[in-house]
Amino acid sequence: MDESAMGAGETPVPWPPEESLSAHELELDAELLPTHDQMESLRRERDEYLDQLQRMTAEFANFRRRMERDRAAMSSAAARNVILQVLPVLDNLERGVDALRQQASPLAEGVEMVRVQLAQVLTANGVQEVDAHGQLLDPNVHDAIASEPTDAHPEGVIVTVVEKGYRTEQGVLRAAKVVVASAPIAPESGSAGA
Repeated sequence: MDESAMGAGETPVPWPPEESLSAHELELDAELLPTHDQMESLRRERDEYLDQLQRMTAEFANFRRRMERDRAAMSSAAARNVILQVLPVLDNLERGVDALRQQASPLAEGVEMVRVQLAQVLTANGVQEVDAHGQLLDPNVHDAIASEPTDAHPEGVIVTVVEKGYRTEQGVLRAAKVVVASAPIAPESGSAGA
């Protein structure tokens, strides 16, 4: 053995060992070694355990993904419910601001600030107002509650928004309730035939 490769203070071990083992000590006890059938049985058992472990690992990963998806869905549903409860409050604030402005009340400015702040909170949470006035009726985001015969707008165009609609990336929270333009009613002719 190369003594330069050894660390300081290490004593070299001679090879072969100074004490020689007897032939009896080197013999292996054949009865202690597993047979070929036992080895195959152990391999099968090992493979079964490995397969079970892999299945359990995959099932756990699927369970974890399913739980994360369910938790996200529950969180989204809870947020949606809160937003749906807040929207009527926003509607009432808007009505209050309009009423106060008609009375030239100085309180209108303060209520408007509260309305704007609430609208900003909703916007920050991904809530967007559905564009409605002057748009062509889209049944996916607009709920036509009445029609108004008019020449001023083409048929199917929204002329009045009764209640604003809102949406998120996931879809429509509340459809806008609107009045839609319809063809004007033709005046009845005075003579029934000539």
